[in-house]
Amino acid sequence: MGKNNFEFRQFTVHQDRCAMKVGTDGTLLGAWASLGLPEGRILDIGTGTGLIALMMAQRFTQSLVTAIDIDAEAVGQARENVASSPFAGRIEVIQADVRNYQTDVLFDAIVSNPPYFSHSLECPDGQRTIARHTTSLTYESLMSSAFRLLSDEGRFSVIIPDDFYRSLIAAAHLQGFFPARVCAVKTTPRKLPKRYLIELRKHPVSQTDMQEGVIESSPSVRSPWYQSLTQDFYIK
Repeated sequence: MGKNNFEFRQFTVHQDRCAMKVGTDGTLLGAWASLGLPEGRILDIGTGTGLIALMMAQRFTQSLVTAIDIDAEAVGQARENVASSPFAGRIEVIQADVRNYQTDVLFDAIVSNPPYFSHSLECPDGQRTIARHTTSLTYESLMSSAFRLLSDEGRFSVIIPDDFYRSLIAAAHLQGFFPARVCAVKTTPRKLPKRYLIELRKHPVSQTDMQEGVIESSPSVRSPWYQSLTQDFYIK
């Protein structure tokens, strides 16, 4: 692994042109998100390097993936990463603002690692600001767009820091989404959850499946849960 690239088992992610680099959040979401069908259409909102789109294509081998991003540099990088992967024929990368994105088909699964620094000081780097701040995509706009693009029985999966969990859930409820699965993810066993994986659906479930995951069982040692979740992707 180098600074500008990240080697996975079946693909390589180059990231020298993207504001948001490969990280734990994207890897978690790509490994955890559900399709609910043997195959279907998948949408990755804010694809960045294309990491999550590539992971979904690897996991769901008969599915077609559409990856969109508003940033031209990210789109160019994602296209290069997809083109050099084994999944090039099943992933389309499009430059688009999801708020205005139109399609003739609905998606069976939507995934997004959304911007979240809604009230913090914006970064002077415009590309990074787009990737990290909700000035370009609020939770309300994200939920509205996902609801519009998701099939009736589809699943919308996101990852969000603990500080923004309530805000995102509130925006989801207002749009008409219901939480079907929620996984509170801790960095280590004794720490409080740092992030949440959330699966939303258009119809209520009898009971939300509440889960808990731990990334490291001890410093620099992956937990059994995280190892099992990501074993098909990490080389070591």
